[in-house]
Amino acid sequence: MTETSTPTPTAGPGSAGADTLRTLYADWTEIITSTPDLTTRLFRSVFDEWHQATREPEDVTYAEETIGGVPGIWTLPLGADRTQVLLYTHGGGFAVGSASSHRKLAGHVAKALGVTAFVLDYRRAPEHPHPAQVEDGVAVFRALVDRGVRPEDITTIGDSAGGNLAIAIPLALREQGAPLPGRVIAFSPWLDMENTGESLVTNAATDALVTVPLLESMIAGVLAEGRIHPRTPLANPLHADLAGLPPLYLNAGNAETLRDDAVRCAARAEAAGVDVTLSVVDDMQHVFPFMAGVASEADDEIAAIAAWYRR
Repeated sequence: MTETSTPTPTAGPGSAGADTLRTLYADWTEIITSTPDLTTRLFRSVFDEWHQATREPEDVTYAEETIGGVPGIWTLPLGADRTQVLLYTHGGGFAVGSASSHRKLAGHVAKALGVTAFVLDYRRAPEHPHPAQVEDGVAVFRALVDRGVRPEDITTIGDSAGGNLAIAIPLALREQGAPLPGRVIAFSPWLDMENTGESLVTNAATDALVTVPLLESMIAGVLAEGRIHPRTPLANPLHADLAGLPPLYLNAGNAETLRDDAVRCAARAEAAGVDVTLSVVDDMQHVFPFMAGVASEADDEIAAIAAWYRR
């Protein structure tokens, strides 16, 4: 396993913007905790503000399309290699978040890598519990291959719950005997449906958003109020056989409660013989690459991913 060191902030927007995400999360937490009758619709509208932490990437255009029956948004950087595709699954506890909330982040990553990205609007819980989200990701992957994109030229990538899906989609493809993507990238992946990570306790005071009660509410939705076992491998990849996965890049913020999901996944992947890289960055919040173009910590991390991608 390769462990990257904590990046040293570069000059520029850098650390001056590093509180952007913490401030946004603190505002959301205030809304969530002070609104006991918060509806699913309003809850989702709050999380659609996620893009506010991200600067609009330059020289990137967008296009809506439905692929494999799943709607989404293409991010198309100027001069990108259109034979290379990031299949991006957004975060939000499988219940909130959208292609719109994540298009700018996906655009920054695609631009840095010199490729395109398709951000899925997969079916969300609780209306559609597991495995609907995995099925949608597999459907898009298969449709891209049917269009002529080579499987090895597709990278599954996502953040938080979408980071879970970025790992689960190749696992589902492997179960089906289908070709796998060439790489997997997961930002702050939320994997543990049993909430056993030590950092849920040790980082409770430093994480501005993710709490055990919030996770429990998300778990109830995606696991159909307990009808799906929390150790189901495609729902909880910490209990999956990771052998045979393509090269895997995991990151997390050292201040977030879900840090240990990435750390434990990296250890299990390494034990299974997977080529895995883990990056844990000091003082960073959940899915800190959202601050792309605003904080140097996010830009440095995306640059490190681009170097990993091209190796």
